[in-house]
Amino acid sequence: MEVWRTLRREDYEHLPGDHSRPGSPDKPIRVRRRRRLLLFAQKTCSVRRFVLGLASLPILLVLVLLCAGLPPDYSEIRAYERALPQHNLSLPYPGGRNGHYLRFTDRLWGHGLNNILQEVILHSHLAYAANRSYVFEDYEWSRTPVPWTIYDFALRPKRIPLNAFIAGPTAGAPYSATAAAPRAISAEWWDIVCPPSRRHTLTSEGAPHGPEIEGAVIMEWWVKKLGEYDQYSCVEITSPLPIFDKYLFGTANMLSLWPQLAASPILTAYSWSPLVHSAVTRNFALLRPTDPAQLSDHAAPASLTGLVAIHLRRGDYSRHCPHLARWGASYMGLNQFPALPDRFAPPPAATPGDTPSAETAAYYRAHCYPSIAQIVARLHAVREAHPTLTRVYALSNGWPRFLGELRAALAADGWADTITRVHLDAEQAYVGMAVDMAVAEKAEVFVGNGFSSLSANVVMLRMAKGADSRTNHFL
Repeated sequence: MEVWRTLRREDYEHLPGDHSRPGSPDKPIRVRRRRRLLLFAQKTCSVRRFVLGLASLPILLVLVLLCAGLPPDYSEIRAYERALPQHNLSLPYPGGRNGHYLRFTDRLWGHGLNNILQEVILHSHLAYAANRSYVFEDYEWSRTPVPWTIYDFALRPKRIPLNAFIAGPTAGAPYSATAAAPRAISAEWWDIVCPPSRRHTLTSEGAPHGPEIEGAVIMEWWVKKLGEYDQYSCVEITSPLPIFDKYLFGTANMLSLWPQLAASPILTAYSWSPLVHSAVTRNFALLRPTDPAQLSDHAAPASLTGLVAIHLRRGDYSRHCPHLARWGASYMGLNQFPALPDRFAPPPAATPGDTPSAETAAYYRAHCYPSIAQIVARLHAVREAHPTLTRVYALSNGWPRFLGELRAALAADGWADTITRVHLDAEQAYVGMAVDMAVAEKAEVFVGNGFSSLSANVVMLRMAKGADSRTNHFL
């Protein structure tokens, strides 16, 4: 009995003492509080509850993702691609069952739109030069077994049809009457017209490759190589290394390709998709074009008078730009056009790979990841060279706070308006980068990031459409 009383007393000693009664334990207050906390932890933080909480995290994550809704599947655009008239086995040569087709099996995927777009343009130009029908593919972000992937804590489509982004011959539109060539087909139709038994595989063995090779040399080699296989209807190129790689796109080697690209219908007939044009037209009141009809005219010159579009890459560039300084990198190839007014001339550096000097690092940062004060100063200088400019359109992945501070700083410098956001529906939102580029292509002046493939593609399209080279600047 005495043992039982002792145990009961020990049990109750975990409870607050009552000093008004004799025999109550006279413990310090902080000790009693510590015991109360310990008792609470024992009751609420059990292993079982911890395991249950951990198991519920995936469910909570799914609920959070679903709250934002499922991404669009672009089913109508896919139906449009399937219904393209060249998807017909009974068509006469150069289409139909006996047409000549070219597919690039080892293409880029999982990269940004503009890394893939620059490759797609060269692939389709090669097919055109070889008089073969180009096989276009979806823009592919992920190869997960489900239709979506997670990016920035939200679901996004893992694949988007190419015709959601672009139109023109690369995406299956007809060539002009003066550029007779077989129309591009979808990868889905390739599987029908070119079953595995009809495919001839061509490897990149012996192909020119490396940092010293000019783009024109690479293109000429492949056109000649494909000419040796005219007896085959279905040719696919497999290559462990990209046919057109970073040594081409990232250096002046790209410039040797410009004369043929500028004359190619791949660029002269290039257009953004109707979906992209619909987004631009939807925001005509923000953009204030001289003639709203010109917003959707792919051949029209710059029609957004008074507007300067500036590309401000943030996010991962805070880490990427210091690497560029250490590597001694220069601007992207197409951003080194001799006719462009701005040149990248960093201070003389030591051996690439060494830690750059403070002066060199600062120079790279100003041209790659500038501060708001540097952006304002750069746009001020551009406005002095182009006095008709009054408004700014920012192509940026920056956080809202950064964009808000930028708007305030530009307003203080006399700019009438700064557009950092446009109105997009669900389908338009996932091609938003193309919408930005379509606006930049039409702007009176463009200020790009010389290290960016997005800026290089905008400069290329502006030059191909006849824009004055002096209207293209860099940070």
